[in-house]
Amino acid sequence: MAKDFLLSCWDLLNISSFWLVVSFFLCGLLHIVLRPEFLQKSLGNSKLSSLVKATISGMLLPICSCGVVPIALSLYYSGAYLGPTLAFLVATPIINPAAVLLAFALLGPQLTIIYVITGFMLPMLIGVIGNKWGKNELVSPLAAVAAAMENQPVEAEPKALTAVKTTWPKRIYSGLDWGVRSLGLQVSRYVLMGILFAALLLAIIPVNFIQDYLSNPALLSLLGVVILGAVMYVCAVGHIPFIAALIAAGAAPGAAITFLLSGVATNLPELISIYKLIGKRTVVIYTVTVIFISVIVGYITNGLLLPGFTPVFDLSNVQNSIDLANKMSLSVPAWVEYICSLVVIAMGITAWWPVCRAWLKKFGLRAINA
Repeated sequence: MAKDFLLSCWDLLNISSFWLVVSFFLCGLLHIVLRPEFLQKSLGNSKLSSLVKATISGMLLPICSCGVVPIALSLYYSGAYLGPTLAFLVATPIINPAAVLLAFALLGPQLTIIYVITGFMLPMLIGVIGNKWGKNELVSPLAAVAAAMENQPVEAEPKALTAVKTTWPKRIYSGLDWGVRSLGLQVSRYVLMGILFAALLLAIIPVNFIQDYLSNPALLSLLGVVILGAVMYVCAVGHIPFIAALIAAGAAPGAAITFLLSGVATNLPELISIYKLIGKRTVVIYTVTVIFISVIVGYITNGLLLPGFTPVFDLSNVQNSIDLANKMSLSVPAWVEYICSLVVIAMGITAWWPVCRAWLKKFGLRAINA
């Protein structure tokens, strides 16, 4: 049991660690390039065009659900509204060109069409809901303050601030420092929490229980698939062969669609990070919308769209497409994943150390007094 738990922790961390580290540096660069006033014009509003921009941008990036969290937070903290932030956050892990190609090869045109249409509409819908009901989380407080300062008259600005010019090397260093030491530490802190909890659930849930639910086309089984998707950590491309194999073994097509949407868009490390770094209203909007749409689309797929679906998985016919999809996806050497995992662990421990030190100090004082 303990061995399975530790192995699950390490495997889950290896899947996400490379993209996490890359996103920390990318966020640092975005922090100095994407100024609040630029994002206010592009994504800092509730227009439908902003949601389309955020959704399409996310659909073109091959980044996993944990890796996209720092980037989405960087956009949010820089001035993007909650709606475009959520649209980008959902679209990025769900779908990308390599995932579409592989889905067409392994799942067939029918499931792929449903997958692509829903993969576009879900981020748009969650963006609309975020803009409408985000309330105090609609705009980041930091971005609101920055925007207010930008709107002040020039003569009202402190002379000391207007006279100072920062060189590009210093700006780059400042941005990377923010991306790693500020945003990176916070995200690593909560990602590690989510990975520990997800690994614990994976070690407890029996495999036979999962297979029984996947083969059942009922609504209850689709809810089980959503829970499985939240526990497992899968990427946009890597989960498709897994789904194809399950369908070939007898799983319902609606379960595939539900997992295609919820499996990559919801996982515990991501949800914990959203809750801690944006707010509970956002995580409720995000979770409820993704689960509701995933289950409804899966149920409609089983009952109305593909009631007599025949699996198309045939390795001999789709090998060329698989090879092409693999070429479109970035393959990371194992040793790079291991190094990135150790980096994320070190950052998480660094973030948690002040809390642990305070707790140990408090516990020690209580032991002395006792």
